[in-house]
Amino acid sequence: MSQEQNNVVGWFEIPVTDMPRAIKFYNAVFGYALESQQFGDEEMAWFPWVENGQGASGSLVKHEQLYQPSAQGTIVYFSSPSGDLVNELNKVETAGGKVLQQKTLITEKIGYMCLLLDSEGNRIAIHSRK
Repeated sequence: MSQEQNNVVGWFEIPVTDMPRAIKFYNAVFGYALESQQFGDEEMAWFPWVENGQGASGSLVKHEQLYQPSAQGTIVYFSSPSGDLVNELNKVETAGGKVLQQKTLITEKIGYMCLLLDSEGNRIAIHSRK
């Protein structure tokens, strides 16, 4: 192993069935400016990332045979852009999602989390220190 330390996750992909609807949801809740791009049979919209940053980035991805949204699979935790996840959580239902678990303290050291369904039916979470 090299001396450079990286987080375990290097990339994630969130399945979507309606890319414009999914982009609208993530833009509304998190304030991102996602845009879709076509790659053969696959359509993707990348989340923002910081070059040589500590975290992982990923994309929304649409491919009818390979990707299906799910509320039972892996959960991606998004860091709250505002610093307090209640700000993003308050936008979820207006943007077409559903709140599954309100803001909940994990521990004082770790912070807070909430669970929701996105516009496509994927279960995701938001984390913040406040």
